Amino acid sequence: MEPFVDAGDAVGVQIMGSTADKAAGIANEAIGKAKQGGGKAVGSDNLQAEGAAQELKGDVQKVAGDAKVAIKEAANKTAAAANKNL
Repeated sequence: MEPFVDAGDAVGVQIMGSTADKAAGIANEAIGKAKQGGGKAVGSDNLQAEGAAQELKGDVQKVAGDAKVAIKEAANKTAAAANKNL
């Protein structure tokens, strides 16, 4: 029998809860905006692009956190309805 392997054990894969996703998203957005501002101030297109990419990553993380909350709420409603019918 092979040992259980969590997807979080995979290289480059990290599974976070909804709150952690949202917090990481907010942080990445802020850092991305700062990089864009710094790149604009010094005339670095590369730093501006890096900042835009990091800001987008933050947006995606926040959406993932919101999706996890919605899925959990839907699962809880379904379970409650199933238990009510018992």
